Amino acid sequence: MGKDTGADGAEHKMTVEKKPKGRAAVASGSFQTRDQVLPGLVWAFRFHPDGVAEELAVDQPISDHRDGLLWLHFNLADESASHSLGSLSYLPEPARELLIGADDHQQIHADDACVYGVFADIVRGRDGADMEIGFLHFAMTERLLISSRRSSLNTADSIRHALKKSRKVTTVAALFECILEHVVGAVDDYAEDLAETLDDIEERILGEEVSDERQTLGRIRRTTVRLHRQLAMSRALIHRFERDLSQPSQPALRLATNILSQRLDWLDTEVIALRDRAHLLQEEVTLKMAEQTNRHLEVLAIVATVFLPATLVAGVFGMNVKGLPLTENGYGFILSIGLIIGISAVVFWLLKRSGIFGQ
Repeated sequence: MGKDTGADGAEHKMTVEKKPKGRAAVASGSFQTRDQVLPGLVWAFRFHPDGVAEELAVDQPISDHRDGLLWLHFNLADESASHSLGSLSYLPEPARELLIGADDHQQIHADDACVYGVFADIVRGRDGADMEIGFLHFAMTERLLISSRRSSLNTADSIRHALKKSRKVTTVAALFECILEHVVGAVDDYAEDLAETLDDIEERILGEEVSDERQTLGRIRRTTVRLHRQLAMSRALIHRFERDLSQPSQPALRLATNILSQRLDWLDTEVIALRDRAHLLQEEVTLKMAEQTNRHLEVLAIVATVFLPATLVAGVFGMNVKGLPLTENGYGFILSIGLIIGISAVVFWLLKRSGIFGQ
């Protein structure tokens, strides 16, 4: 058993153990539905020997054909899905528990005839992929892949559309690799969207269009940090799987992880670069906002300085005491206003001559 600790501090495990044989159902990947509909099933695909996918009706019993593959995808938000998954006796008990569990961290386990675990994915929102991270639970045997999720995932939907467009799959491992490729592709597309957002913000900053983008940049930083954690864990799991399961007993379960590992490494580097870039732009926006605030304070200070003598004169003439000048003069008000304006003008001239306005 190997243990790995992700960037978020949570302990993730990958177990590679050789369990005793004798599980004929698991080893052969046989599938028995007992001629009944599987509650909670979102979609099902049968892959013929030539690799062509056929989508099956979820409101009909799923029969077994030993000359093909099956992919069953369940919605764990439907309580009846847990009962369906829990009754799959041809899967090891830990695999069934993981399929219906609420694990929110990535992991992968394997024995002679079954590989099962959890991988991260991007949750699909109303307008496409949003910032939430979801998890795809899976278990695969030689001729069967079962997956489950609690929220609508970007990758699961995209691979479903790809299969409808005559995407050919000949082994369960190839199907699972296709799913992982779509996971990486979804994160890559989302990273490109983040990069475009950062480009727009940077252009506004360089164009002196000062606006408070700190909240947007903060959300991007939080998203890239979360993506980095999941990518780092995915990369570690793939590397561990490649090292510990280089020769599985079932050829159909062998995964070609080299290209996927390289893409994960590259994508993680890009996400880290986006995180650092968002951090630098956030600091630059903070400096720009501070400069703008200082300019506003400077204007307020100049205005207060210009009118300070005038305020003093107005205060003197506002005192309710005897002996104030111009109180008996018919033009006293006009003269006092002229005095206030004149003093303010003199102060303004002195400030301008000293060069304060030009700084």
